[in-house]
Amino acid sequence: MSEADIQTTEGAAAAAPGETKSFQADVSRLLDLMVHSIYSERDVFLRELISNAADACEKLRYEAIAAPDLIADGEGFAIRVVIDKDAKTLSVVDNGIGMARDDLDRALGTIASSGTKAFLDRIGSEAEAESGNLIGQFGIGFYSAFMVARSVEVRTRRAGADEAWLWTSDGKGSYAVAALPLAEAPARGTRVTLHLDEDGAKEFLEPWRVERLVKEHSGAVAVPIDLQETPEAEPRRLTDGAALWAKNKSEITPEQYTEFYRGLAAQYDEPALTIHYRAEGRHEYSVLAFVPGSKPFDLFDPQRKGRTKLYVRRVLISDEADLLPGWLRFVRAVVDTADLPLNVSREMVQNSPVFAAIRKGVTNRVLGDLAKMAENDADGFATVWENFGAVLKEGIYEDPERRDTLFKLARFASTSHPEGGRTLAQYVAGLRENQTAIYYLVGDDLKRLGISPQLEGFKARGIEVLLLPDAVDAFWVSNSAGFDGKPFKSVTQGAADIKAVPLAEGASAPESQEVSPKLATLLAFMKQTLADSVEDVRASDRLSESPACLIAPEFGPDRRLEKILAQHGKLGSQSKPVLEINPGHPLVAALAERFAGEGDRAVVEDSAWLLHDEARIMDGELPADAALFAARLRRVMEKAAG
Repeated sequence: MSEADIQTTEGAAAAAPGETKSFQADVSRLLDLMVHSIYSERDVFLRELISNAADACEKLRYEAIAAPDLIADGEGFAIRVVIDKDAKTLSVVDNGIGMARDDLDRALGTIASSGTKAFLDRIGSEAEAESGNLIGQFGIGFYSAFMVARSVEVRTRRAGADEAWLWTSDGKGSYAVAALPLAEAPARGTRVTLHLDEDGAKEFLEPWRVERLVKEHSGAVAVPIDLQETPEAEPRRLTDGAALWAKNKSEITPEQYTEFYRGLAAQYDEPALTIHYRAEGRHEYSVLAFVPGSKPFDLFDPQRKGRTKLYVRRVLISDEADLLPGWLRFVRAVVDTADLPLNVSREMVQNSPVFAAIRKGVTNRVLGDLAKMAENDADGFATVWENFGAVLKEGIYEDPERRDTLFKLARFASTSHPEGGRTLAQYVAGLRENQTAIYYLVGDDLKRLGISPQLEGFKARGIEVLLLPDAVDAFWVSNSAGFDGKPFKSVTQGAADIKAVPLAEGASAPESQEVSPKLATLLAFMKQTLADSVEDVRASDRLSESPACLIAPEFGPDRRLEKILAQHGKLGSQSKPVLEINPGHPLVAALAERFAGEGDRAVVEDSAWLLHDEARIMDGELPADAALFAARLRRVMEKAAG
């Protein structure tokens, strides 16, 4: 091409008028992607078809206000699900508004065209407020039928019309519409018939399977739903169109609450607490929640999933909605709202900011009712705390915003109340003279905690120590600044600093003794001997009966927390503990004398290791080296016997 040709071509291109064109799409491919990608579970097809049927009934209910003749036959609104195993079809039938010829093109022939949305646009915002039961908004739910059907037929007749229509499609990019003889059409409404795939959809021809899906996903729809197990069978009512949580509390008996709870929680106990209310204001939603009377089997499932069912306009959106934090996962609840948008996937609805507001409101209400129970029914709350206290304490660690509320709910065992039930407020009210901290001891066994040697000095001074046997305790106490101005302090970490607290009345424990030169020499030798296993060896003011104990250094994690982190690979290397020696113990005094004299230093060395291993055993650990422990013990015993 010559330079002149290039210039001519460029000039023509510059002078050519612009064009606007529509994007081209492979409709069959688009429909296939939408059907198989938007929904995570194919079970939802029945939910979507029932939702459409419920919408049709609600639309006719509204239009009949101005045109009563549309429902002059007096037939009550209902939805029927019909199974035909011989024909391998499943049908959803309603006696709602039905569709005219143009409606079929607009609602079923145009992907993502919502008849419900168009209806709301037409009747205006005032009617929308009155028609809160309308469900569909995006117009794609119908196409979920092609997840299980090789073809779909829609027979429909609009209420008050003298003509009916048949819509058919195989879901591969085209559809057909033909006139339908009135004898083959419903008197009014729509019949959607799915010709099910023979390979993967046979389960939806089983009455028990269909019944379970209807009750699980559409049990709260505002229109009664019947099941017809064969074309000739009498319809059997599955739902009555009235959700329990939508009723007034005065209309519900305790037995009905219990029956609903058992179905919701899949447990056969009695609920410990029932919470039923309707929130009004900026956001409106209904809540029916239960605190179980016993521990669910999955209480400590690592995934920490909740079991809250979320309904939007009484259609189930999720049976594992994240409407409660993980530390309230034992609560079984139903939340129903009309304020949430039904987006195209329905599974993504919880990304809405409205969802976050509802989540906050429900969480606060559950905590509030638990607090009322703790105040008004101490015995009942004691059972709740026994079952779920370890889970609620996760919230103290994870949710600083609600930490003060959870502190008021928390109940603890302590050295003065080993049976439990002790509150932090009661602990602070009983602080000893010169006591400046809330002392605690963490471990994995309440009985072992109660006899821990680290407690001896605290008991001698009448200082109450919280005994914390749950794994989560090691985390929240290290993450909390304190309570009522008093910091939390582990009795197994750093110096005890309790000398200023006077001995309890009648206590026989001796005051801490000054370290003598002989004892100081022994401690230095023990530190040198145990250098590979301990950071320091020092005299203790926390021991009154035992000869030795292990504690954590002043800085760094508590010993229990360090063990948990190490077990889960969250700690590069464990710090070495401090071995504290009771200077007033006869064994320690004898060792100091023996070491200062001409005694066998090998025996003192073995004794140092035995004291270290004894302290490990008292902490619930094994000796550092079982074989060496046995050999040292044998040598010391032989020496004593000789």
